[in-house]
Amino acid sequence: MTKNFYVTTPIYYVNGDPHVGSAYTTIAADVIARYKKTMGYDVYFLTGTDEHGQKVEETAKAKGMTPQQWTDSMAPRFMEMWKKLNIKNDDFIRTTEERHKKAVAKILKTVWEKGDIYKGEYEGKYCVSCETFVPENQVVNGNCCPDCGKELRMVKEESYFFRMSKYQDALLKHIDEHPDFILPRSRRNEVISFIKQGLQDLSISRNTFEWGIPIEFAPGHITYVWFDALTNYITAVGYENNAEEFAKRWTNGEVVHLLGKDIVRFHAIIWPCMLLSAGVKLPDKIVAHGWWTSEGEKMSKSKGNVVAPLEEVAKYGLDAFRYYLLREVTFGNDGDYSTKGVITRINSDLANDLGNLLNRTLGMYKKYFGDEIVKGGVYEEIDNEIKTLFTETLASVDDAMSRLEFSRALEFIWKFISRMNKYIDETMPWILVKDESKKERLATVMNMLVESLYKIAVLVSPYMPESAQKIWNQLGFNEDIEKALIENVRNWDIIPAGHKLGEATPIFPRIEVQKEVKEKNPVNKDLKIENPISIDEFGKVDIRVVELLEADRVKGSDKLLKFKVNDGKNIRQIVSGIAKYYPNPEELVGKKVLAVVNLNPVTLMGELSQGMLLSSEEKKRIKLVEIDSSVKVGSKIK
Repeated sequence: MTKNFYVTTPIYYVNGDPHVGSAYTTIAADVIARYKKTMGYDVYFLTGTDEHGQKVEETAKAKGMTPQQWTDSMAPRFMEMWKKLNIKNDDFIRTTEERHKKAVAKILKTVWEKGDIYKGEYEGKYCVSCETFVPENQVVNGNCCPDCGKELRMVKEESYFFRMSKYQDALLKHIDEHPDFILPRSRRNEVISFIKQGLQDLSISRNTFEWGIPIEFAPGHITYVWFDALTNYITAVGYENNAEEFAKRWTNGEVVHLLGKDIVRFHAIIWPCMLLSAGVKLPDKIVAHGWWTSEGEKMSKSKGNVVAPLEEVAKYGLDAFRYYLLREVTFGNDGDYSTKGVITRINSDLANDLGNLLNRTLGMYKKYFGDEIVKGGVYEEIDNEIKTLFTETLASVDDAMSRLEFSRALEFIWKFISRMNKYIDETMPWILVKDESKKERLATVMNMLVESLYKIAVLVSPYMPESAQKIWNQLGFNEDIEKALIENVRNWDIIPAGHKLGEATPIFPRIEVQKEVKEKNPVNKDLKIENPISIDEFGKVDIRVVELLEADRVKGSDKLLKFKVNDGKNIRQIVSGIAKYYPNPEELVGKKVLAVVNLNPVTLMGELSQGMLLSSEEKKRIKLVEIDSSVKVGSKIK
């Protein structure tokens, strides 16, 4: 009997464009959906957009649009992004659709009739960004939301409440009995700790704004956005109008929610309590991943370090981008997106390991036997080791994927790829080809390599579907790899003699890293000139090399020195305020220095000054600019 698998992403909020975080979740969901298909499951994959709430209403108003116009302009951006990232979702739900409104009305009515909704009044702190009331014991930093950190508003309004507290013990019991209900385990512990603080009843209606789904039994009230949004998961599989489909996909299927760690409480507490009240089976797994930083820093528009998925795809290729996101970090942990990391993964894992295995295998096969597979038959113990390792690899990959440990699954696949590269070095086909009696053994070795690549392509196809298809094509298989089943590649000797190989071309070209050559003395190209003058203005200043003939103090002054200088034509006197720095001025006699000789003469402390000596200032010390003794007196400085 075919097993059913249902995977969802969170529905993404329409107030912002898709980014690397939402791309990460959606690619992960796409990968697990594709993997389950290779395992023979009947798979249903849902994503979509969250379109109600106060933030949407306020944003639309600011843009001079109705909320519906605003959401209609934003939802297609997500659809287009997922298409470009080769996401093969089966459905895209929008919470403004009629089918969803009917599903929300149904679950509200069910919970209402059960007596789990009552009318009251709420007065407390509210986070507009998260669209949730925050109990006083959860407020952080004085008056901020514990989830997003933004300032809270004080709100008082009539509200309808869901008796969430009623389901605290039942939820704890379910979590205890289902160890993989919340993954990773660190998130599970966090949720348990939160529940044990005591669940409060949840305000599920709003009457201070209009953009939401009206509540039938509460005139003037609309549905709290999270009660609305979470219901999307059952809307899409027929909760409201298709009992047969709902039984297949939800009740009798494996249901997995993928989401970011910032919304794990909504999914692991509010949503299960809603389902317990409505008499609906709880999802099988709620899996929360971490956040991405960029080059070690938190992403922000102001820093200009936000990773734009399509820009990265343009630089490195789609499959390389998909591979890096799921290989670089354990799903559940935070990760850092870095250029160096991407290039290292491409060059090491894709080009050196997988690409090299493919290129070497096809190159040797065509050199030794031509384009067609020849019959082998001479097996050795090393071949049995390879077959055993492949069987172990399949089991290890499936175990990792059952817990959504994408990086770990890829580690097992790459362990097998590395083993096949080593197999080439151990069997040495280039030696076997020289011995005619070893020809059948050579054929066996080469067939093992071709078949391993055929199997590897199927294993990597969920992560890199386009590249996997290219590997199959180069091996001479034109079937759609998306229809491949693991069951059909478990055994060996499945490629018949006479099968024709395709053409070999590099799938993963290496990225040559341009080494930055640091200038010894880099020029500051952004240099800002203070008090700028033109070259014409500078040309008016007559600077000459002068020789100091006499040096003495000015009577009555502790700052001034007077010098008699030779400017090459005349003997002139120059007064300079440098006495503090030259206590023995007579030592300066005979030195050549620079002087401005076309200044208007002035009288200082009764002494005539016919120019100005040039000096430098460093650490509050003044020093005359001395010139090499070989320079001719009177030389003009240009």
